[in-house]
Amino acid sequence: MLGKFHQRKNSFVVRVSMDWNRLSREVLESPSLETHKRNIFLNKQKGKEAEVRQVLLVWEVEEVCGEMSAELKQGVKAMCFNMEDLLITGPLKDMNFTVPEEGGVRILYQFTSEPPAVSFRMSGEKDGIIHIVPNTGILYLNGSLDWETKPLHRLQVESLDVNGNVVKGPYAVTIYVEDINDNPPKFDQVSYTGVVRQNSRPGKPFMYVHATDRDNPATPHAQLTYSILHHFPNPYSEMLFQIDSATGAISPSRTGSYYLDPQKQDNFTLVVSVKDMAGMSTNAFSSSVDVIIIVKESLWKTPPTIHIQENSTEVHPVSISQVQSNEPDVIYGIFEKEKLPRLPFSISQDGVIYVTEPLDREEKDTYTFFVVTTDTHGELVDKPLQIHVIVEDINDNPPVCQQAVTVIEVQENEIGGSNIGTLIATDMDKENTLNSRLRFKIQSQIPEVPASNLFYIQQDTGILQLTGRSLNKFYASNYTLKVLVSDGAFHTICDVEVHVIDINDQIPIFEKSVYDNVTIAENVAVGTVILEIQAKDGDEPDTGSSLIIYQVKEGDPNNTFIIDTDAETNRGFVKINKALDFETMPVYTLVINATNPEPLVPGVQYNASSLTWFRVFVTDVDEPPVFLKPVYKEEVSEDIAVNTLVMTVDAYDPEGDSVRYSLEGDVNKWLRINSTTGQVYTASRLDREQTEMYTVQVVASEINNTGQKSRTSLILHLSDVNDNLPHLAMDSLAFFCYPVHGGEKTLIQATDADEQWFYSKFTFSLADEMNTRNNWEISKVNATHAYLSPKHHNFEEKVYKVPIILNDNGKPPLENKVYLKVSICTCSSEKSCFIEVEREHSWPTAGQAIGILVGVLLIIGAIVGGVFLHMKYKEKNEKSHHKDAKDSAELNRLT
Repeated sequence: MLGKFHQRKNSFVVRVSMDWNRLSREVLESPSLETHKRNIFLNKQKGKEAEVRQVLLVWEVEEVCGEMSAELKQGVKAMCFNMEDLLITGPLKDMNFTVPEEGGVRILYQFTSEPPAVSFRMSGEKDGIIHIVPNTGILYLNGSLDWETKPLHRLQVESLDVNGNVVKGPYAVTIYVEDINDNPPKFDQVSYTGVVRQNSRPGKPFMYVHATDRDNPATPHAQLTYSILHHFPNPYSEMLFQIDSATGAISPSRTGSYYLDPQKQDNFTLVVSVKDMAGMSTNAFSSSVDVIIIVKESLWKTPPTIHIQENSTEVHPVSISQVQSNEPDVIYGIFEKEKLPRLPFSISQDGVIYVTEPLDREEKDTYTFFVVTTDTHGELVDKPLQIHVIVEDINDNPPVCQQAVTVIEVQENEIGGSNIGTLIATDMDKENTLNSRLRFKIQSQIPEVPASNLFYIQQDTGILQLTGRSLNKFYASNYTLKVLVSDGAFHTICDVEVHVIDINDQIPIFEKSVYDNVTIAENVAVGTVILEIQAKDGDEPDTGSSLIIYQVKEGDPNNTFIIDTDAETNRGFVKINKALDFETMPVYTLVINATNPEPLVPGVQYNASSLTWFRVFVTDVDEPPVFLKPVYKEEVSEDIAVNTLVMTVDAYDPEGDSVRYSLEGDVNKWLRINSTTGQVYTASRLDREQTEMYTVQVVASEINNTGQKSRTSLILHLSDVNDNLPHLAMDSLAFFCYPVHGGEKTLIQATDADEQWFYSKFTFSLADEMNTRNNWEISKVNATHAYLSPKHHNFEEKVYKVPIILNDNGKPPLENKVYLKVSICTCSSEKSCFIEVEREHSWPTAGQAIGILVGVLLIIGAIVGGVFLHMKYKEKNEKSHHKDAKDSAELNRLT
C-alpha cells in the first residue's frame, strides 16, 4: 500500500506541476520564477490560477489517498498545500538543511534543472523519510525525523539526462536534525540508599544521585537540576540534608552536621526531584526518586585520656591510641595546643597515635594536642579532636636536702623532748604518693659526748628533738649529725649542725649606779647626744643573751629622750628626742634600765644592778614671743566702717615678759593695731577693687628686750559690694561719616570695677534729654556691648554728646549717666575722620600759627635774659640767702 501511495503520489505531484506550468506558462518562462510567484500572490487579478490549483490539489489528494488512512491523507494534503509556500529554489549544488524533529511532512527545497538534465536522483541516508521528486527536483520529507535516532543525514543528489546519464553531481546534501525537548529525565536507579556518619562535615557529599536525558546535551533540553522535594521526617526548621543542584551530591547541612544522631533518628527518606531545561522553564519535564539515608554513629571520636608511664624502656615509637575519620582517604595530622620545644607524639596515615620517645613526668606531667584530618587540598575534613595524655609517675628521683647544711641553735638548758628544728628534704616524684614519701633516720652523731644518742628525728616528718639529756656547752658547743633520708628506692645523706648556745643567765650590770648631772640649754637641737652610759653582760657575746637594750624607765613622760645601743660595745647614747622647754620642764630625773632581748632563764631576774639614774638640768634661753596661730585670716566686707574691729591676734613670751604688737607692710594704711591687746581695727575705708587679698605682717616683741620679736601674717579677704558706677570703656569712641546715610551703627562697651554676680551684665538706655531719643537709638548686643545708631539723616558736621544711662547687675544695682562723644565728620577714603569738627580741638589757622610762633620766641628771649640777670644777682647776695634759711632742713627743701 505504501509503495502504491508513493507511486500515485509522485504521479500526482507531476500532474500538479504540469497543470501549474500550463496555467502559469508565462510565469515559468520568466527569468525570475520567485519574483513572478510573489506577484501572483499579490495580484488579485490572477486569483483564477489559485482557484484552479486549489481544485486540482483537492482532487489529486482524494484520488491518491482514497485508500489511505485519514492521518496519511492529512499529511499528504499538507504537503501539497505547502507547495504554495515553496519559495526556495535553485540550481544543483552542495546544500545544508536544519530541520526540527517531529516536524512531520514538509518540502525542504526544489533543485532546478539545466538542459540536458531532465530529472534528479538521490542516494544516501534517506531512512525512508527523505525523498526527491525526480522530474521536479523537489526535496521533501514524508514523515518526522528523530534527533535521538539519527541527528544527521548525509545524502547525494545528481541530475540526469533523458538517457539516465549523470549531467551534474553528485552534490552533498546534509540535513541536521534540530532537537526539541521531547524526553523527560530518568534516574539511573529506582531508589537510592546512602550512609552518613554522625558529625560529618557539612557540605561534604556522602552519596550521589544521577539522572539522564536523551535530548541533545548541548541544549538546555538535557540540562538537569536536582532538588529535594520532601524530607521525612523533618524535626527541625531547617533541612538536615542538602543536594548540589548540578551534580546530585547529597551532604549534611550545617544543621544536620550538628543534630544528626542515630540514637534519636537513624534513617531518613528524601524525595529528590530532577528537572530538565535547567529547571528554568515551566514546561520542563521532571522525575523524582526516593533516597533512603541511614545515620550511623560517628567513627571520629575523642579517645579516653591516655596514660603513659614515664621513662618507658620499650622501643619507640609506641602506639598509644587510634582515631578514625568518617571519611576515607583523609590525611591525619597533629596540631600543638602548646608551643613546646618538641612534641613527642606522631600519627600515622591510618590514624594510629604514637609516643616517639620516653617521657619524664618531672619535666612535664601532662600533654594536650589536637588530631586533625584534611583532604588533598589541605581543607579540614573533621572537627579537631583534643587528645589528653597524662604521664604516670615512677620512683625515679632520689630525695634532695633543701640545704647543704641545716643549722639548728639550741640553748644549753633546753629540756628533753623539745623540738629543736626540722630537717627539710624533697623528692621530685609525684606528691602524696609512695614514690615521694620520705623517711628520716639519724645515721651518726659527732661528737658522741656525753652520749651517742642525744638527738632523735621523727622518721616521717624530719622533726629533730632532744632526748631526755640536756645539752651543756661544757661538753660540746657544736654537734654534726648525718641523717639518712630514703624514699624506698633511693637514699640520701643530709648534714645537720646543732649549735649549743649559751642561756641568758646573766643580767646586765651598769658600771655606775648614778651618773653625773647633765646641764643643757633648752634650745639644744633634737638628736644631740647628752650622755654616754655603759653596762656589761656576762653571757656569750654576739647573742640575744648578751645584747643590751637601754630604756628610760622613769622621769620622761613625754618621751623627750631616747637611748641608742652600739651592738658591738653595748654602749648606750642618750639623745634629745623632742625639743626641750625650760618653762615647761626645767629638771628631769631619768631612771635607766638595761635588759636583754632574750628572756632570762627561770630563777634569774633583773635587779638594781641593771638600773642607773641621773638628772638633766635645762637652762633658760631668752626666746622671742610665740603667736598662738601660724597665720591669721579674716574675710570682711569692703564697706565696713572705719574703726571696726577686724580680729585679735595673740602672742605670749615663753619667759613671761609682756608683749607689744605692731604692724608692718600696711602700705594702704587701712589698719591699726592696739599694741597691748593685739586688736586690729580698720584705719580707713577698704577697697576691694584696689586689693582683694590684703596681707600685712603682725610683729610681737618683748617690752624689756625689743630685739626679741616674732612675725606672722595677717590676711584680709575683702568681699565685694556694689560701690562702683558702671562706665563706658576707654575704647568706646564713636564717629559717623558725614553726611549720614542711614543704617550706620557703632559698638560701645560698658565696664565696672566691681565683682559681678556670675558674669558682667549691663543694660543700656538713652536719657530723655536734649532730644536724644529722637536723634539716636540704642540696641543691645550682649551683656557688655550695645549698638548706637543715628535715627535720621539730618545731622550736622560736629561733635554730639549723647547721654546714655548704664545699669549694672549688682545687689543693689547702680545706675550711671554718661556722655558719649559722637563725631559726625568728613571721612577719608579709608572711612575714618581726619578733621576735628569742634573749634576748641581744631588746628590753628596760618595767621594764628605765626602769632603763636612770635609769642613763643619773645617768651624764650625774656627767660634767657632773666636767667642771666638772676645769676649776677645771686653772686652778690649769696650770704643773705643762707641767713634767711631757718635751718639746714629748710634750706634743702627750698633748693
